[in-house]
Parts: sequence; structure tokens; C-alpha cells
Amino acid sequence: MSDKTQQPPSKAIAYFRRLFTKHGMIEFVKDKALLIALIIMMAVITIRDPNFISGNSLLSILVQSSTKIIIALGISLVLLTGGVDLSAGRMVGFAAVIAASMLQNPGYSARFFPNLPALPVILPILLAILAVVIFGALNGILVSRFHIPPFIATLGTMIIVYGINSLYFNMEPNRSQPIGGLRSDFTTLGTGDILGIPIVVIFALVAIVGIWVLLNRTVLGKNIYAVGGNKEAALVSGINVMLTLILVYVIAASMYGLGGILEAARTGGATNNYGDGYELDAIAACVVGGVSTTGGVGKVSGIVIGALLLTIITYGLTFIGVDPQWQFVIKGLIIVVAVGFDIRKYIMKK
Repeated sequence: MSDKTQQPPSKAIAYFRRLFTKHGMIEFVKDKALLIALIIMMAVITIRDPNFISGNSLLSILVQSSTKIIIALGISLVLLTGGVDLSAGRMVGFAAVIAASMLQNPGYSARFFPNLPALPVILPILLAILAVVIFGALNGILVSRFHIPPFIATLGTMIIVYGINSLYFNMEPNRSQPIGGLRSDFTTLGTGDILGIPIVVIFALVAIVGIWVLLNRTVLGKNIYAVGGNKEAALVSGINVMLTLILVYVIAASMYGLGGILEAARTGGATNNYGDGYELDAIAACVVGGVSTTGGVGKVSGIVIGALLLTIITYGLTFIGVDPQWQFVIKGLIIVVAVGFDIRKYIMKK
């Protein structure tokens, strides 16, 4: 008999042993069904047109997904607390319009503010983020202080933000004309690169690291998971639930603002309809990436993967000429199926 004590298998080995059993494979397919379906769709698109995986296409996907990742990271914080934020897309548009309106070329004939001097780029950016943060704080107060369901509170804020943005956009002398002629030092944020890496991708990477640190290395991050897991238990354990929720909606709004500003810089313009439906893309990215709609469960890595996969699917369908209207149908189905699987897992755990 050997003197060596038998070591238990590592967690990784134990996982793969369970995986390669009939029951394990069935559970894996159920758990990852949506991701598997998305990967199959990617494969079909690639087979249909191999140019889909060319270097230029992949770089374009990476750039387009960057702002979506930033917005999804913001809305994920709200989802982790068991809430939802329907105002995200309209905040994206509001930030885009504010920043763009103040960063037009001095010689542009249709300036939003004809007599406005050339401002440092950072100033309109900060003003745009501040504007949406105010509404983020309003969301947090309505949800935490007045106990209005997040769906209703953010629905109301969504309408208010869009109304205010439309009034601003319709000011004289602009009169609801698309804002263009943006300064190159601003558009560089969306189209330029540093050492071959697109600047917008760098912003996304910084946001990813920042939110990961927030959720995994700070007290606020632990409180977010605790509130999402069981709000009553979190309150009893001494967590300031009201402050946590307000901070969550404020940080989320700042991410929406940053995403909107980068979208305006990337596309070279803005209108009051910018950001329409972006909250659906962000929610879809989160639930596809494993963020539970019931709160308390989700990882940054999953959110990033979810946003990338959905961008690939959208870009791929456009690439092979699928009617854009069908893309809305597909996104809606993805959200419904993803939430359905999430609710099923929640019930199974109960």
C-alpha cells in the first residue's frame, strides 16, 4: 500500500469529469444554449461569406462593440441589484447631443451655438456626463427612497430625458437639424488610434478594468451583489441600501454618457434620436453574458462576451444583407429566450 495519500482531483478535473457524462452534457447545453446558438449563427454567416472574418471586419466589430460594452457595463450594475434601466438609451442620446453641440468647428456654417468660442474638449464632455448623471441620481432616488419599481421609474425618466433632449435639439438656430461639422480633436476619440489600437477600444478596456475592480475589489461592489441577492438581508446586515442604489444608478449613467459621447465622436454627428434602443442591446448583452435579471449574479467577462457576440451577430446579418427589420426580431427573441433560461435556472435553484 502506498504511503502517499491520494489527492482529491482539482476543481477543473472534477468539472470536466461531470461535463463528459450524459447528465453533465445535458446541463451544459441547457446552461449555454443561447451562446451555442449564437456561435452557430456566426459559423453560418462565415460560411455564407468568408470575408466576414477578415481583419478589417473584425476591427470594425471591435470598434462598434466598444461603446456597446461601455453601456452594457453600466446597465449591468443596475441588473445586479435586481433592477432595470430603460432610460439608458435616451441618456446616451442626450450626452451625444450636448457634447456634439459644443464641439463643432468654428467655421462650420450651421453651428448649434454660433457665438460659442472653441472650448477645451474635456469641458463639454464633462458637462454631458454631468447632465446624465443628474438623471441617474434621480433614478436612484425614485427607486431607493420612494420605492418606485425600477421599470416604472426609469420608464418615466426615459420619457423626460427624451423630451428635454428634443427641446434642446430644437433650439434656435438649430431647429432639430442633425448636428455635424465636429472638431477633429473630438472625432479623434472615436476614429483615431494609439500605436494601432483604436482609442475607442482603449476607453472600453479602461471601463472593463474599472468596473471589474469596482465589483471585485471594493466594498461598494460587495454591497451591489448583496443588495441584488437579498435586499432585506443586506439591510439587516447594515448595508446602506439607499446609498448603494443611488451610487449604482449614478455610475451607470456616467457610463451611458461616456458611451454616447464616444458614439458621437465615432459617427461624426448626433441627433436627438441617438441611443434609441441601446438599452435593449445592453440588457441583451448582459443576460446573454450570464447576468441574472433577478439580481446578484453576473461577471464582467460574461458581459463583455455577450456584447461582442451580439455585435458580431448584428454586423454579420448586415454583412450578408439581412433586412435590418429582422435584426429587431432576432434581438427581441434573444432577450426573451435569455431571460427565460435565466428565470428557469432561478426556479431550479429555489
